[in-house]
Amino acid sequence: DVISRISYALEKSGAVLREVAVKGLNGLIRKLCPETDRIVEITLAGNTVMHHLLLELPLRQLGLAPYRPSTVEPLDIKARDLGLTGAPGAYVHVLPNVGGFIGGDHVAMILATGIHATDRTVLGLDIGTNTEIVLAHRGTLTSTSCASGPAFEGGHITHGMDAKPGAIERLKINTADRVEFQTIDNLPPLGLCGSGILDAVAGLCRTGIINRQGKLASGPGVRQTGTKRELLLIPAEKTGTGKDITLTQKDIHEVQLAKAAVRTGIDLLLEEVEIGWEEIEDVIIAGGFGSSMSPASGLAIGLVPPFTNQQFKVMGNAAGAGSRLCLISRAERTRAREVARNINYLDLMTHPQFH
Repeated sequence: DVISRISYALEKSGAVLREVAVKGLNGLIRKLCPETDRIVEITLAGNTVMHHLLLELPLRQLGLAPYRPSTVEPLDIKARDLGLTGAPGAYVHVLPNVGGFIGGDHVAMILATGIHATDRTVLGLDIGTNTEIVLAHRGTLTSTSCASGPAFEGGHITHGMDAKPGAIERLKINTADRVEFQTIDNLPPLGLCGSGILDAVAGLCRTGIINRQGKLASGPGVRQTGTKRELLLIPAEKTGTGKDITLTQKDIHEVQLAKAAVRTGIDLLLEEVEIGWEEIEDVIIAGGFGSSMSPASGLAIGLVPPFTNQQFKVMGNAAGAGSRLCLISRAERTRAREVARNINYLDLMTHPQFH
């Protein structure tokens, strides 16, 4: 949640957030390569706010229109100057930003998927708390970013959780009182991760348990507790927590907000480029949520236009793959800079139709 991080940095301390980030990175570095004195090159790709926090650049302007970053250029910095573990003289290459809400991770995703080099009309999505969208059409890239909220990452959901062992990643609602599910590592269910939440709401749509406005109908499995209305998904005796796993009316509303932001972002991007969704040939889904998302569930709730299942290509951690390309290739670093410079950036935060 980049807005909360900006607020914390300005009101309390950006240094505290930076310290946590550096500590986390060093932990990962040691885990990947215990012989840290052998590390001579590191690449980093992240959103613009984390980029500025790590490099101790001013953050205030990222929270104010027109949301301009302090720099969009790629940077090479001594690892020791950032507090990162590595060999003496090791360098960190930081991928370039595009705008206030589109960072080097988006550039890395474009590199890894090859969207920048295609003659086809391609839509690329990295869905998360902040969703980045890119549209390639006639050799031109147009990108945007929308604050979609944390629902697709398990946040603000009553029984939501990260995609960890025990999280429900697949769920099929046959009727209100008949639910099939699959958890990560096949452990007893602890809660719902993003893909499970999407499956749940899509199942409610298909079976008519919620209407077009997202309201839970009365019926088997639906109960009212005080002011809270919810659907029982998994009874306590089948869970790993000993408590019921439910989906509440408020949870459905959180998914509606996330879905509306992503779909509006796609629609406004298409409008900006002046093409219809029917002209899109391929749809690339990247990121942690995208790796496990069921395209059919996304189609069922209208998260994306009515594409066919054959158009979807799931890429997993494309930002990580693009960052690895830049780690081993100076040509890819040059290409990343060119991609970032040539992206047409559509700012939805100031767009009159977005809100």
